[in-house]
Amino acid sequence: MTESAWLLLCDPSPALRCRVLRELLDVPPDDPELADLLARRYHDREALALLESEPGGLQELSHLLCRLGRLGLDRRHPRVAELVERVFAHRREDGSFPLTEFRTDDRYTMIPLQVALPLRGLGSVGAATDSRAEKSYDWLLDRRTEDGSWPTGLVAGQPGGVPGYRKLPGSPGCRANTEAALAALVLHPAHARSELARRAADLLLRRETRDEWALGTEIARLHGRERAAGFISLHARFDLAFVLELVSWTGVSARDARVTDLVDFLDGLRGPAGLWEHPAHPLLSRWLTLDLLVSMRRLRDGDWTGDGPRLRFRPGDIAVKHH
Repeated sequence: MTESAWLLLCDPSPALRCRVLRELLDVPPDDPELADLLARRYHDREALALLESEPGGLQELSHLLCRLGRLGLDRRHPRVAELVERVFAHRREDGSFPLTEFRTDDRYTMIPLQVALPLRGLGSVGAATDSRAEKSYDWLLDRRTEDGSWPTGLVAGQPGGVPGYRKLPGSPGCRANTEAALAALVLHPAHARSELARRAADLLLRRETRDEWALGTEIARLHGRERAAGFISLHARFDLAFVLELVSWTGVSARDARVTDLVDFLDGLRGPAGLWEHPAHPLLSRWLTLDLLVSMRRLRDGDWTGDGPRLRFRPGDIAVKHH
């Protein structure tokens, strides 16, 4: 793993190299190279373009915060702080965010994504523990189903349907909403390793499809190579790199049989130099390699294994409509 980490230091991105030094090579905080890179993150071309961009609606605004957090910027930066306040300006008294900010279909009265997406954006830049965000986390947790998943939403007071590509094996919940909720929970220090987050991770691990073609989808979105299209269908693709990152943050152990199988599969995709190649965007290969190495390293400190059954599962052959 260390040999692969040294290769990543060839990348021009100061944000990527900062993470390599911190998360893979364990350099001390006073390391001069790290200090230099930390300062240069704010002048990186990708970061400057994002800071100068003007997002549209709440979903785009939330995603922009995720992208800025990806590059190591947080709410201490004045522009990021301004964007955080713009997200909070949409928050309702009960902690939710208006569903109408995300979709115009008036059949649904509640969809967990309406809060999960803003919370992920806020958490990405260090605002998860803001008192205003805490109430939104409470709202999100209150929408869980009995088995610990999150539903598609409510239509006339009844649970919305879950098409095949969003099903969770052995659960009535919606994978896309559960995945989005977990992505918000792992960014909060009190929720990341909570039993609620671990239950969601356990349910996600029940889906054991190996969608190699979707590997790195989330990375491509965070770096602007692909659009973050859709709302309910935002997480239509089952991105194994993203799933491994989420479950590793909950403290799952590499001893979990499902995790072991997933890591073995991903290891089989590594190139001869120990790096992973992004299937659609080769220039993002070092970012993909970084994420996978960090997630796998995090598994070493995991302290729980799931007890979910190993269920056969095939997502239905349903055309995905982005809505």
